[in-house]
Amino acid sequence: MSEQSNAYARAGVDTAAGDLAVELMKAAVGRTQGPEVLGGVGGFAGLFDASALLGYRRPLLASSTDGVGTKVAIAQALDKHDTIGQDLVAMVVDDIVVVGARPLFMTDYIACGRVVPERIAAIVGGIAGACEATGTALVGGETAEHPGLLGADDYDVAGAAVGVVEADDLLGPERVADGDVVLAMAASGLHSNGFSLVRRILADRGISYADRSDELGTSYGEALLEPTALYTGPLLGVLGDPGLAGAIHALSHVTGGGIAANLARVLPVGAWIELDRAAWSPLPVFRHLADLGGHTIESLEGAWNLGIGMFAVVEAARADAVASALTAKGVTTWPAGVVSLSGRDLSGFEQGAKGVDGGAVRLVGTYAD
Repeated sequence: MSEQSNAYARAGVDTAAGDLAVELMKAAVGRTQGPEVLGGVGGFAGLFDASALLGYRRPLLASSTDGVGTKVAIAQALDKHDTIGQDLVAMVVDDIVVVGARPLFMTDYIACGRVVPERIAAIVGGIAGACEATGTALVGGETAEHPGLLGADDYDVAGAAVGVVEADDLLGPERVADGDVVLAMAASGLHSNGFSLVRRILADRGISYADRSDELGTSYGEALLEPTALYTGPLLGVLGDPGLAGAIHALSHVTGGGIAANLARVLPVGAWIELDRAAWSPLPVFRHLADLGGHTIESLEGAWNLGIGMFAVVEAARADAVASALTAKGVTTWPAGVVSLSGRDLSGFEQGAKGVDGGAVRLVGTYAD
């Protein structure tokens, strides 16, 4: 080790550990890369051959960036790091497919207090596996060691991705029509939102992540680390099916803000929908956490997805066909309501969200058992 490297190591930054982490992740990253990726792992910039876009009439690039929030605290507490990467990809790439775009490539960023090569490789292995599953090339990333700023075993992850959609195929509120059916797609669990509330509930009850829950049939930590479902592959399959071309008018990824607010973002102004709670039963993890916190399940609709990870607003005549196609691709799907453009009093509805002046949504009825 050089004198300069020794000095850096004494300051808490281990460049040799960083190099080893890159070596450990190379194979997983390489599996996400097709001939469009140039230069491999380790360059200053990732290179992606965009000549395939020449076949588009008017290609629109779609981009998204996100993290996984305080869910990383649970991964750190359990020293289990092989699932958080899928959460990251889902949060980023499943936002891109919402506009009908196919993801092209992704980059990641990991900030940590100390580089543990095996830990970093596990995180990136999860990212790479999910990128491979969604057809997204992982073209680069950065692992930054921040001693003194983060604890030795602390880290955070973030990522960004770029996709492409033909302008004529862009999904969104402009396509939504009166009578469209809203299809709900099942979540795998909490996904990556609302974990500050989860952690508060468990802390107030003195429950550790290693404690076993008889209601959930596993430890709390294992239930909470259930990876976020990936919707991109199945949705792209339906969007690319000639028999279903144009059937999907809009998509909504149920993330921060909960159920009604996220759906309202993709509806046109003046449109409204009442989602029937009786169409589904919130997953056991939501019911159990609500009971522990002394909350009604209805009061948590703005914090958690309650079992719905994605919505599709679909042409009524082909709603059953889209639902069947998605279910056949492994995504349990069911009708949850119908869009209306008729005028009515919208007090009590959630109207738009996150700066979007969209439609109006409210949940009605009682959840199924």
